[in-house]
Amino acid sequence: MAAAVLVGKSSTLKAPVITVDSSGTGSWHIGQGPHPSSKKIWEAAGYKHQHIAKQFKAHDFFIHDLILVMDSSNYHNVISLAETEEHRSKVFYLRNFDPQLKEIDPASADFFKLEVPDPYNQSDEAYEATLAMVERAVDGLLQELKNL
Repeated sequence: MAAAVLVGKSSTLKAPVITVDSSGTGSWHIGQGPHPSSKKIWEAAGYKHQHIAKQFKAHDFFIHDLILVMDSSNYHNVISLAETEEHRSKVFYLRNFDPQLKEIDPASADFFKLEVPDPYNQSDEAYEATLAMVERAVDGLLQELKNL
């Protein structure tokens, strides 16, 4: 869902050029498309995006300038693959860019406020709430990137 929103919201930007790639930290969905409920909700909101699941690997640090994670499990899994401080400095919770949450330190006791809940197999309302969180964070991210 976050990839769909970021692709959609950044598609009209002339600068910076944003290329979006998405992967999970586990291998259980490799090769599968998006969850039908997730795709239904992002398409209803006007986003168009195709996705085939793959797994994040250590070489991704060499390919990407910014690595956004959704929750603490993903954060720790990605950080554990980082070989250098430069690699670790690329990793952020997506919600660190939500203007209301950007002051939260991911290493603090408030880290959980930065997590995007996984609505997997929940109601459409849960997917819509997740979409709203993602949209706020992506808007904040794009604003920061425009200011660079």
